[in-house]
Amino acid sequence: MKKVSKPVVYKMKYSREDAQNLDYKIKNDVTVKEENQKYLIDYPTVYVITSKQNNYYTVYVGETNNIKRRTLEHIDIDPEIREDWNQLKKLKDAEMYIIGHEHFNKSLTLDIENRLMQYMSSVEKVGKLNNRRENSQNIYYTSDEMKEIFNKIWKQLHKKDEMLFPSQKLIEDSALFKASPFNKLTKNQLYAKNKILLSIDEALDKKKNNQLIKVIGNAGAGKTVLMSNIFYELAKKRNITIVLMVNHLQQEKIYRQIAKKLDLTDNAKVLKVTTFLNQTNIDEPIDVAFVDEAHLLLTQRSQAYYGHGTNELIDIIKRARVTLAVYDEKQVLQTTQIVEDDDRIKLEKFDTKSIFLNEQMRIRASEKTIRWIRDFIDKGEINTVPRDETYDLQLFDTPQEMEKAIVEKNTNDRENGLSRMVATFDWDYSSTKKERGYWEVSEGTWHMPWNLQLKPSRDQRNSSSVNYNELSWPEQPHTIDEIGSTYTVQGMDLNYVGVEIGPSVKYRDGRVIFDPSASSNKKAINNRTMHSGEKKKFGEKLLKNELNVLLTRGVHGLYIHAVDDELQKALKNAFKRRN
Repeated sequence: MKKVSKPVVYKMKYSREDAQNLDYKIKNDVTVKEENQKYLIDYPTVYVITSKQNNYYTVYVGETNNIKRRTLEHIDIDPEIREDWNQLKKLKDAEMYIIGHEHFNKSLTLDIENRLMQYMSSVEKVGKLNNRRENSQNIYYTSDEMKEIFNKIWKQLHKKDEMLFPSQKLIEDSALFKASPFNKLTKNQLYAKNKILLSIDEALDKKKNNQLIKVIGNAGAGKTVLMSNIFYELAKKRNITIVLMVNHLQQEKIYRQIAKKLDLTDNAKVLKVTTFLNQTNIDEPIDVAFVDEAHLLLTQRSQAYYGHGTNELIDIIKRARVTLAVYDEKQVLQTTQIVEDDDRIKLEKFDTKSIFLNEQMRIRASEKTIRWIRDFIDKGEINTVPRDETYDLQLFDTPQEMEKAIVEKNTNDRENGLSRMVATFDWDYSSTKKERGYWEVSEGTWHMPWNLQLKPSRDQRNSSSVNYNELSWPEQPHTIDEIGSTYTVQGMDLNYVGVEIGPSVKYRDGRVIFDPSASSNKKAINNRTMHSGEKKKFGEKLLKNELNVLLTRGVHGLYIHAVDDELQKALKNAFKRRN
């Protein structure tokens, strides 16, 4: 394969004078080689316009076949029809990066533009990102070069401004990057997206109400990326009302950041479920309600839910023309989220379409490794561990050794950072603190504080202007010293995850079982009072779901240690057979 050449990156002032004299300036700039000038002047280019105000950047990313003409349009025409361009025109310190390459064609520049949007939307110092389209391309001439060309572009941009263009590893570790609407969709996701948009258009055109579209898929099937992409696609229309909800604080933070950075807050809002229900009238439904992680919605009256019925999803459907709900029954974690038979009958009465996502998008492992994990969770089988050079699946003799390995991955591995320890909810997190001042996960002499207790150190606060409250739990650097639960990592990607499997997961008579008496997760093991008044237990099912969430977080690796001696022994034998 021919070696991919370096891109040409030219930085200039964003002004009418500089745009008018663009050809002259480039041809007389000694930093631009004569043979490279045509790639900036005559070839398709990608460009980034930036302005820094109050320590945060406003950024616009675009592509064009004529950079001089397009820049003058931005300065002279666009401010008349769009306020964001009018504001940018007034800024005296605005700059523009023009990016050229000998292999640039229309498809490649669109793909590079989309990739730049994905990266820029994930940069902490970018406060606002202006662009009204999502342009990922499929297969085209030179598409196999896109990733390498982009990496070279980013490397050059990083040299010019490390704050605006931080390291790729720092960006790719962020939850924003992983949930960005600019992620390239797979064929399966594109098929689902097209079906969903057609269904929404039909419902809105025919003025239908209470339409339900369910997106169903296992953990890691790419549901959140699909939701983010469709949310952005519809929000750009500006002529429909959209609300996105999720009953998960860490995911809510991510969606709020996306909406804020992309300036989607006029007609597209991110709200808490209870806020939406209290503010929206059934007689005046919104156009589209997005519900990510719909399996986390409440299905009975409780202290947290005094809704107008007994099921939050039904309440939402009644207040929207179309409800797009992502659902995975294997990620229901609390008895208050169990859907009862009478509610299922009510849901079936709504006009419903179901979309299925069947690919595994998170775990980058062989099919045999994924099957091993699924058999462990779904069937309670501990089979021989397959050999897999693409995925790091390990068993540790002690939690100390596992924690050490996770810390090393998080600290030292340049490609695979953002690693965390997590545990089943088998240790108290109650009103009485332990001797070291924290609720802890412990085994023998080893112990770690449960999540959301530690604060960033003074050095961490002083070395960064990051607002830690806006970051999800795994993204906060000090949380490497804590151990996460299902409630902080559900829906999150971790490059490496270390799972401390507590005593509620046992191995007896040749299979994995779940013991509610050994769990501290009262929301999973307490009785559920059904609508009929009958009390039922769902502990074993919900503890299995808890393990499912934890074992499916790792993109590149899964590390395991089990407290139950028989489970640890069975796992050890399964790993030995691999060797």
